[in-house]
Amino acid sequence: MALDPSFIGRGYPPTEPYEVGREKIREFAVAIGDANPAYTDTEAAKALGHPDVIAPPTFPFVITYTAAGQVVNDPELGLDYTRVVHGDQKFAYTRPVRAGDRLSVEVFIDNIKSLAGNDVLTVRGEVTDATGEHVVTSVMTLVARAAEETGK
Repeated sequence: MALDPSFIGRGYPPTEPYEVGREKIREFAVAIGDANPAYTDTEAAKALGHPDVIAPPTFPFVITYTAAGQVVNDPELGLDYTRVVHGDQKFAYTRPVRAGDRLSVEVFIDNIKSLAGNDVLTVRGEVTDATGEHVVTSVMTLVARAAEETGK
């Protein structure tokens, strides 16, 4: 069953703040194999003009994917998550994510379309810090694969 395009534009409440820790940044950098010292060494980050270590560019996926769960689990939308694959991910930054940030995410459904029987859902996450200032926008594309027809 195709997703209802009337959900385009729907927003969901902001998430509780997520406090970005130095160790979480370090763990993420190690997990993705990025040895940039700005991710692990406070002095190296300060030498680049940052107040503390910064996170790798894809780090916000940690919190935006969780926030997108509000969309995925919305019973009114009716998305069959067992058929969902992550299709694409983009980030647009105002500034880097830094250790000590307390970030919240507000998610929106930006687009719903059907392609070859598959539902394609675009979810945008607006990430702000504790002062309400924009940090990064995440745009995630989810594809709900078409159900296989039975009885052929």
